This record gives sequence, structure tokens and C-alpha cells, in this order.
Amino acid sequence: MIRVVLSQACRIVPVALLAAGVFTCAPAFAQVAKKGPAVTAGDTGKEDRPAAGTESEKGTEADGPSGGLGVLDRMGAELPDLPAEKPFTGKVDEAYGAFQRGRYLTAMELALPRAQLGDPAAQTLVAEILDRGLGVKRNRDQAMFWYEQAANGGDPTGMFKYAVLLMERSRSKEDRKKADELMKKAADLGNASAQFNYAQVLVADSPGEKGLREAMPYYEKSAEQGIADAQYALSQIYISLKDLPEEKTRRAREWLLRAARAGYDTAQLDLGMWLVNGTAGERDYEAGFNWLKRAAEGGNAVAQSKLAQLYIHAIGTKSDPVEAAKWFVLARRAGLSDPSLEDFYLGLEESQQKAAITAANKFRTGS
Repeated sequence: MIRVVLSQACRIVPVALLAAGVFTCAPAFAQVAKKGPAVTAGDTGKEDRPAAGTESEKGTEADGPSGGLGVLDRMGAELPDLPAEKPFTGKVDEAYGAFQRGRYLTAMELALPRAQLGDPAAQTLVAEILDRGLGVKRNRDQAMFWYEQAANGGDPTGMFKYAVLLMERSRSKEDRKKADELMKKAADLGNASAQFNYAQVLVADSPGEKGLREAMPYYEKSAEQGIADAQYALSQIYISLKDLPEEKTRRAREWLLRAARAGYDTAQLDLGMWLVNGTAGERDYEAGFNWLKRAAEGGNAVAQSKLAQLYIHAIGTKSDPVEAAKWFVLARRAGLSDPSLEDFYLGLEESQQKAAITAANKFRTGS
């Protein structure tokens, strides 16, 4: 079983939330060059091209910005002086620059010689291009080779990616142990994704309070770097673990809000329920309704079901039986059943049921 979590799977179990009569629980160079495997160009025959919206390498410079009035000029406001620009003194990485502009073959041509000389950052870049098949034929075996070289050279991203591939492709205890060690090393070196995933490893290895307490520092570091999954997990830990310092428990809703704002629909669902139920702060029915509606519109079936209940009970919004039935129909089509909503729907007039189905169909097709 793969314990690494790269998206939204295998996350901390949400806190059960109840609202009487309304909500129920939501079920870096070596001296010896490393040639590595040969890089095979893609079969498409397409040239290395800039990404959409970027300028061609052989093109002319784009026109400068408009000299027209800005918004503050139109308002008659005096604009403050711009801060003096600080000269960049670091080393420009042309390979990564080409990669960021979508010129993947150029990036490969610039990075591969450096990678063969043992530059860990270049090795990671070569591996990434091969792993994703960007401008070249996808080859995960070659990618794994270069991720391993980068990991051995001390590149945190290379460590993280190599650990992921080991977890995905190997079932041996030795490889799993190596993957965990690499994940921890990358996390300790500050890689945000590795911090979150190593926290997940700790939770999986020690289910319950012990694992959560061991994982919490890694979740915190990852959350501070903007990983929404970690922010969500932290909100659940802060609200569920006992005897935590008050400054942590006070931030539970803040972390949930950050994850919700990042577009994480499960966080939006929970935040809506917390606001309606008054969990980890004061009740705010209108804000709760808005967050549940946002999650529901994003396709979260549980949020659709809860939103239907809000429309029935006029919580944070006006009572609207047809709108309630629409969200019930959408949730049911997604495979979520709710006997109480079923009873509500069957109790509607036939015209209301038809109106709800029509509204659900229009929502589904975006018309």
C-alpha cells in the first residue's frame, strides 16, 4: 500500500461535527561524469516551443507597457515612489529558466551535460522532464535513475521525488525503509511536500494520538509553506488533540480557512459546518452557507447534501424547497443517499420535483 500522499488521499480523518436537527457526521558537481540512460526524443516530431503566452526565443522584444493612466492616477491620488530595485547577485540557472518558460527541449539540452557532471539540481530537472514526458518521450526508468543521482547528491526535491517512486514501484522492505529515510531527510531540509508526506508516514506507522503528535511539527512546517493538505490536517489535529497550548487550538479555524481559500473542497465543506455549528469559534450562518455552497458548486456531494438541508431549514439563507431539492438530486446522482432528504423530496409537489430536476440538469451541463 502506498503511503505517500500527493493530492487529497489518505488524509487525516475529519472531526465529527453535529448540528442538532440539521447536520450529521460527513461519512548540487562530481569529478566523474555520469552519462546515465540515453534520452529519447518524443515521437511527435514537434519542435521545442515556448509555452502559450510566452515570447519566441528568436522573436523580437514585445512592446513595452502602456503609458496610460493607472487607477490611482484617475482617482487623483499621489503615487508613492517605488522602492529601489536590489540587484540580483545570484547565479542564473538558464536550464530552469527555459523549463519555466515551457522550452523543455532547451531545458534538457542545458541541464543534461550538468547532470552528467554530477549537478544535483540539474539531475532533478532532467528527471522531472523525463518523468512527465515534457518535450521528450516519457521514461520513468530513466527518471528514477536521475532522481536517485540527485538524491544521493543532496537535492531535497530529488530526494522527495525518488522516495515517491520507491514507494510506488517497490514492495521490498529495504526500499520502503530507504524511501522513508529519504522523505524524512527531504522534510528536514525544508521541502514542503516531503514534510507533509513524512507526516503522513508517521501517522500511518503509529495510528492514533501518538502518531498525530509525532507528525504535528511536520504538518506545521508544511502548512506554513502553503500546502493546503497540511493546513487541513493541522486544523483537525488542533481541534481534536487534548492538552495542546491554547495558541494552537485558537488557530484551528484559521488553518481550515487557509485550506478552504486554496480551493480544497473538503476544507470548504468542514469550514461551512464549523461556522454553522460554532466549532472552534462563533457561529456565522451566512458565512457557513457560503462556504458550503462553494464546495457544493465545486462538486462535493456531501456539501451538496448539507446545502440542501440549509435551504430546507432557512439557515444562512432563505427557505427554498426547489433549490434544496436540486442539491439533493445532484448529491443523489453522485451516489450519496440521505433518507431524510429523500422523504423531503417525495413530499414535494410534482411541479416542484420537475423544477428541481430541470435545475439540476442545467447545473450539470453548465447551462
